[in-house]
Amino acid sequence: MDAIMEGKKETVNIIYVSNDGYARHLAASLYSLLAHSRKIRDLDVWVLSSGMCAEYQKRIQAVAERFGRTVQVRELGDLREKFPYDVDTRGFDISAMGRLFAPEVLPETVERALYLDCDTIVLGDIRKLYRTDLGGCLAGMVMEPTVYKEMKEAIGFGRDDAYFNSGVILMDLAEWRREQVLRQMLDFYGAHAGSLFACDQDTINGTLAGRIRSLPPKYNFFTNYRYFRYSTLEKLCGAYRQVGKQQFQEAKRRPVIIHYLGDERPWIAGNHNHYRRLYEYCLDHTPWKGTPPEKGKELYMQLWWCFNQMTRVSPGLRLWISRRFGMKVIDGRKKKRETGNG
Repeated sequence: MDAIMEGKKETVNIIYVSNDGYARHLAASLYSLLAHSRKIRDLDVWVLSSGMCAEYQKRIQAVAERFGRTVQVRELGDLREKFPYDVDTRGFDISAMGRLFAPEVLPETVERALYLDCDTIVLGDIRKLYRTDLGGCLAGMVMEPTVYKEMKEAIGFGRDDAYFNSGVILMDLAEWRREQVLRQMLDFYGAHAGSLFACDQDTINGTLAGRIRSLPPKYNFFTNYRYFRYSTLEKLCGAYRQVGKQQFQEAKRRPVIIHYLGDERPWIAGNHNHYRRLYEYCLDHTPWKGTPPEKGKELYMQLWWCFNQMTRVSPGLRLWISRRFGMKVIDGRKKKRETGNG
């Protein structure tokens, strides 16, 4: 059984990865985490910085200090230099790959950690999640059955194989080090020419296949899943039957961690995200209070609202549209980055 389950002193380690662009979202997430972690005596927050400026690091520290906590920052440096080959992140920011390097960057005394994406908001106590017995697995993650079949096929997965979202990861870092998981991941990504649809997420799923424990969806509840029925999700992926209808309904009613997955972000002007006020509330308790929403996508956000309503009536149509245009959206994002317009 994991050491943390054997009564040893428990230090809860939390990992974020961020650059300047996601710093304010990290601050909102951190506020939500600390507001629900007052009963945790020993809690260490680690921020793996991908070039975050000193001013933003100071602001992040200010959020932690309100709760009598501190944040420890570890600089990742130029992530592209850590790969022995060229990397194409398919339009995603390269900082997403930072989580892979946690066992290398953090002290060896950090043997277990909970990684959180910056676009998460914590709504409850995470101690039960943190104490989860991984049962010999290397990580605990929540399934994402709506991923495109092309993504799964690219890493050798079949339609009904379990595929996990990397927005929340319970990591057995001690075992990652012993088994040299970072090297395995670099080899896996390199074997796919350093280019996968969901760069870090595909790499983690492909490398750790069969060694990821499925966590209840309440610990990483994707905000767009509010519009899905369980029956739709389990038809998309046979492995999702392990989750069960009861756990899915519990996640809808009482999520512990919500994840603003997809394009309907709460910081974009015109969004109709059902959970946007939670993000806004948390942001207003950080030094980024008053930051205006990002403009220019109001029509797109209206289309997203229609998209979500469509899911209630015809989930099959939504999924068809998503599959048909999803890859084009990612490729468009890639082109914008390459031309410096995004």
